[in-house]
Amino acid sequence: MTAIHIKFPALSLRAGARALTRIRERGLHAEDVGILPGAAGGPKALGIQGLDLALFGEWLPGAPRERSLIGASIGSWRFASACLPDPVDGIRRLGELYTSQRFAKGVSMAEVSRACIRMLDELLAGQDADILNSPLNRLNIVVVKSNGLLSADHRGRLGLGLSSVAGSNLLGRRRLARHFERVILHDSRLPPPLAALSDFPSRYLPLDTGNLRQALLASGSIPMVMEGVKDIPGLGPGTYRDGGLLDYHLDLPYTGEGVVLYPHFTDKVIPGWFDKALPWRKGCSERLRNVLLVSPSKDYLGRLPHCKLPDRKDFTRFLGDDLGRERYWRKAMEESDRLGDEFMELTQNGRLHEQLQPL
Repeated sequence: MTAIHIKFPALSLRAGARALTRIRERGLHAEDVGILPGAAGGPKALGIQGLDLALFGEWLPGAPRERSLIGASIGSWRFASACLPDPVDGIRRLGELYTSQRFAKGVSMAEVSRACIRMLDELLAGQDADILNSPLNRLNIVVVKSNGLLSADHRGRLGLGLSSVAGSNLLGRRRLARHFERVILHDSRLPPPLAALSDFPSRYLPLDTGNLRQALLASGSIPMVMEGVKDIPGLGPGTYRDGGLLDYHLDLPYTGEGVVLYPHFTDKVIPGWFDKALPWRKGCSERLRNVLLVSPSKDYLGRLPHCKLPDRKDFTRFLGDDLGRERYWRKAMEESDRLGDEFMELTQNGRLHEQLQPL
């Protein structure tokens, strides 16, 4: 990917305390990076596709080493695409398949789930084993087991359950433990790159070809939008849903001394999905001390169509105009090449630290 001249910063670069000091003293090099988180965010992922292409297609392969990729929801789909034998083709295919999804008004949860199963089939194209045998990348997928009213797909019960969750979360994030159990399915060759998890009931279980697709589907199964995934092999009975419900932006205790490189949709870390409307809920500075957050700048967003990244509400905004939505999303993907170009330019000329701000 060839760098281009950019008149305004396309990227926002924010770093935790330890990463900030390290990068200002030594710069950023691909060999420093051993962990990459990928947040929940639906179509927003299309808006940073160019950054993913630069990272997984050129920058990271230039310094081969074992790396842990940990994703929730669309983050897990992005990283599964990056673990395919041709990551560039996989990342581009994910963008095109997602963009091509069309849903009629009043679409049922079952219909959306079936569409996502078909999309996953086309994305993986029978290469499930290749993802789990990736020479260097180690995939981690975050899901939640849903308890009580959230274990059913009846809209009335789900609505009551989600209201109860929102109320519990308002009183304290730890109260979500009665509603959810965190499950991280991981590449069997390497444990997840995390310190002990004590905030919520949590389990680690290995990925294999018998549960990979169900884990990916569950990780993106938003309540009231998709059906939960039942009884994933190896996890036991239960209903499994979107990992972003608990870990929206993956505010997790990352281990190791290297840089945690976080290609993200926004310049902040929101702990859980139910914290979106609670501005006082922020990521923990201690957990994020090694994180470098790379996201689109406000200047960049202001020059996009509709001055924002694609998002799930576009299915409603463009209802009856699928071609208009698809043009908009493809334009956002095309523009996002500038994000990758700027990242490559800043790392190659050693000037990334000049744009670095505290996270």
